[in-house]
Amino acid sequence: MRYVSLWCAPRSAERCGNCRRSGRLPVDACGSPVPAGPRGWALGVATALLFLCPGPAWSQEASGVAPGGGLTDVPGIRVGHHTLAERPTGCTVVLAPEGTVGGVDVRGGAPGTRETDLLDPVNTVEIVNAVVLAGGSAFGLDAASGVVRYLEERGVGYPVGPVVRVPIVSAAILYDLGVGGDWTVRPGPECGYRAAGGATEGPVASGSVGAGAGATVGKLAGMGRAMKGGVGSASITLPGGLVVAALVAVNAVGDVIDPATGQVVAGVRSEDGSTLADARRLLRAGFRSSGSAGRNTTIGVVATNARLTKAEVTRVALMAQDGYARAIYPVHTPGDGDTTFSLATGTLADGARASAGQVGALAADVVAAAILDAVRSATPLPGLPTAAGPPPPPGDHPAPSEHPAAPPAS
Repeated sequence: MRYVSLWCAPRSAERCGNCRRSGRLPVDACGSPVPAGPRGWALGVATALLFLCPGPAWSQEASGVAPGGGLTDVPGIRVGHHTLAERPTGCTVVLAPEGTVGGVDVRGGAPGTRETDLLDPVNTVEIVNAVVLAGGSAFGLDAASGVVRYLEERGVGYPVGPVVRVPIVSAAILYDLGVGGDWTVRPGPECGYRAAGGATEGPVASGSVGAGAGATVGKLAGMGRAMKGGVGSASITLPGGLVVAALVAVNAVGDVIDPATGQVVAGVRSEDGSTLADARRLLRAGFRSSGSAGRNTTIGVVATNARLTKAEVTRVALMAQDGYARAIYPVHTPGDGDTTFSLATGTLADGARASAGQVGALAADVVAAAILDAVRSATPLPGLPTAAGPPPPPGDHPAPSEHPAAPPAS
C-alpha cells in the first residue's frame, strides 16, 4: 500500500485524462513520446518521482493490497472466531504451523497480555503455536488456556522432554466489559477451545465477530458518542510469492481514518450524534478527553511466509504498528493497550528472498487496510452505529455504559 506525498500531488495532476482514469504513469503509458534533451530528462525525473508516489487515482487494489484477503492467505495459518451468545464479546485464535517464529511489539499504555516476555529475542524459545485475541479485559486472557488444552490434546507444543510438549500460546485482550449486556459475561477457556477447534485456512470473517464482537471506536468523548469497531483482515501477495497479511481487532479510543483520503471513517460523534466530530479537530481545539484508561486497545497479528529470525520478526511487529498510526488517531495513548504479534512461517520458496525491512513495510500497509476493514464490516449495536450506515437519530437508544454496574450480590 502506498500513500501520496503532498509535494507529488501537483505533478500528478498533469497526467492526461486517460492516465488519470487508469492510474498509469504519464509518460509512455499512454503512448506519448518522451522529448529529447533537457525537457525529456526533466520529464524522466518526474516520471520516476510519480512511480515512487502515485497520484490521487491510487487505490488499495492497484497496489496489490487485498482488503477482501486475510491472514489465512499465508499458507498454513488458520483462524477461528468464537462469539458468545450472551452478549457481544468473544475471542479470535490464530493457529500457526510447526516451526513458526514469533515476535511482539507492545505500544499502548494499558496492555493486557500473556507470553509476551517469551517472544523477546534474547529469550530461548523461538516458536509460537498460537496467538489469541480476546475481549473481556484481563478476564479474557483465560481464553488462552483453552487453546493450550486444544493443542496439548493434539501433541502440539515446544518439546521439553521425550514425551512432554508445552503449547506456546501468546495472547492479548481488549476492554469490552459492559458492551451490550452483563459485564460478567466474558471469554474464558471454553471460548478459546471452541475458536481453536473451528479454525480453518478458509476466508477470514470480518466485523462484529470473535474478539471484535464488542469492540468500539471513537471514545474520546465517552461511550455515548462512540461507534462500533470490529475485526478486520487484509493481505498482499508479491509476484515472487511473498505473502504478508494482518488481522486486527479494533477497539481504539481514537478515530479510524482512511490514510488514502485523510477522511474519518468511524469515530467520536458530535454531541447530537448526527455527524463525525473528528478527534483531530477536537484535540487541536483544546478538548479534554473523558475516555477512561484501560478501556480501549487495538490488538492484532501480522503473518508472512518469509523466513525470518526471532529478532527480525520482532522488528516486523514494531514496523507493523505504523499501520495503527496511519489509520487511528490518537493512537498508543495511556488508555490503549495497543499490541501487535508477528509470525513468520518460513515456507517461502528457497529461491525467493525477503528482508525484514520489506516485510515490515508491507505489514504496516496491510495493518492499516485491516483496520479499515474492521469498522466497515462491523454491525451496529444499540447506541453504537457503524461506518456502513448513518448514525441513528439522537435519543433512539440509550448510550452504552462507560462503567458497568457490579453484579447483584448472591
